[in-house]
Amino acid sequence: MVELLRYSPVADELGRRFADAGHRLYLVGGSVRDALLGRLSADLDFTTDARPDRVKKIVSGWAEAVWDTGIEFGTIGLARHGVTLEVTTFRADTYDGVSRNPVVAFGDTVEGDLVRRDFTANAMAVSLPDRTFVDPCGGLAALARGVLDTPIEPERSFADDPLRLLRAARFVSQLGFTVAPRVREAMVAMAPQLARITAERVQAELTKLLLGAHPRAGIELMVGTGLAEAVLPEVPAMRLEIDEHAQHKDVYEHSLTVMEQAIDRETDGPDLTLRLAALLHDIGKPATRKVEPGNRVSFHHHEVVGAKMTRKRLRELRYPKQLIDDVSQLVFLHLRFHGYGKGEWTDSAVRRYVTDAGPLLDRLHQLVRSDSTTRNKRRAAALQRTYDDLEERIARISEQEDLARVRPDLDGNAIMELLGVGPGPVVGKAWRHLKDVRLEKGPLDRDEAEAELLAWARAEGILDS
Repeated sequence: MVELLRYSPVADELGRRFADAGHRLYLVGGSVRDALLGRLSADLDFTTDARPDRVKKIVSGWAEAVWDTGIEFGTIGLARHGVTLEVTTFRADTYDGVSRNPVVAFGDTVEGDLVRRDFTANAMAVSLPDRTFVDPCGGLAALARGVLDTPIEPERSFADDPLRLLRAARFVSQLGFTVAPRVREAMVAMAPQLARITAERVQAELTKLLLGAHPRAGIELMVGTGLAEAVLPEVPAMRLEIDEHAQHKDVYEHSLTVMEQAIDRETDGPDLTLRLAALLHDIGKPATRKVEPGNRVSFHHHEVVGAKMTRKRLRELRYPKQLIDDVSQLVFLHLRFHGYGKGEWTDSAVRRYVTDAGPLLDRLHQLVRSDSTTRNKRRAAALQRTYDDLEERIARISEQEDLARVRPDLDGNAIMELLGVGPGPVVGKAWRHLKDVRLEKGPLDRDEAEAELLAWARAEGILDS
């Protein structure tokens, strides 16, 4: 519990305030687990026998800020000296077995509160300020073994709150734990119960799983127990879809490897957009699988189909629009590099690659490089050299032309003046045409740009020939 010492002045002060008021206070749950694992954050969770209104009175004048948005569930939030604290009254909730919403009931003992929690590793407490360790469910032993188990029968625990099914996979990813055999059996049996959970809650858990230290293990647990069928059914659907090079056990295993390799290329912490794109980049393959002459398997246009499937799935999971757009675009673009061959692309093709990627270009570089999972070292090295060549060409052309801000050589005002039109669809069409010319030919001088515009306008019937 050395980690706790970093926040002990605040925690101990709060514990003394509760003791002086005749109440008990405990650091609890994930805060105790993380303190034991040496990864405690500045967000601390506490539980107490004091009721919420009483908690507000105890912290009033001591906390620098207090909020009661969770008061109906017995939680009062507060902040002091840069530490965020949540104090929740002992809970003894019951569930209706239909929704995941509990009938909130306050309890009288810390042991009763702990036994209703999701996993034994989260069912430990430390009393304050005396720091007595409370562990009625064997959480410390489970933590030492790296095993997720439930304080009560897993079927009862998951029936109370089916989101715990997904939380198990999330903790496997975050903590590197395994699940107890009885927990895994219950997950398999109860996976359909996830249908009771809102898409927003599922998305929040999936995001935490993907951003964990071991997301592959979390995804494998989801697939192995059937949870993925309710969350990301496109992922288990990739199993046994042998890829066109016959280099991988199946597309599913390949996708997990690509995700791991993309994670190794992250440069600024966990990147949800990149990890989702890596995991989903080949989900269009099952729908496009075709056996060609000679028993060769092809997946023509799987990137187009996959981008549409990605957009649909992420929308259903209620992800933000920008993230949906970015992940879908990466899936759409991930295969384009393979047309580069041995550098046959024209400068125009390179410009379009950069422009279509836009701000996603660095992520696209990471994804494409990660998509090479061949065991043939010579072939893998050749692919990396070819991509090195493409990146060098991008850098060279970018330096000459500022590709990051490719615009037509004439702006909207110039277009309207030359064509004698006002604002409207014609201006947009002309602008897009000039941008295509810019990508194809590179920068034009003013006379060349005007000539291109006038020629286009005549061909479109906007100007008389």
